[in-house]
Amino acid sequence: MNIDWAALGSVFLIAIVAVVIITGVFAFGVRGLAARVTAREGGTSGAAGLTTAVICFAVCVAIVGYGIYLIAA
Repeated sequence: MNIDWAALGSVFLIAIVAVVIITGVFAFGVRGLAARVTAREGGTSGAAGLTTAVICFAVCVAIVGYGIYLIAA
């Protein structure tokens, strides 16, 4: 049995980068929802926060969906 350490390291690095990116985008989406709630309490619409949250969560769903597609295909 021969292990290709370069390929294993490459997969590990890509996985770490993907986790950091999707976690950051999700956190930014949660921050957008929090900004909307704060704006609504202040009497404004909070549309910017909601838009940011929807876009961030859509990106998260797209990334996860693409990953599932790659595994299933």
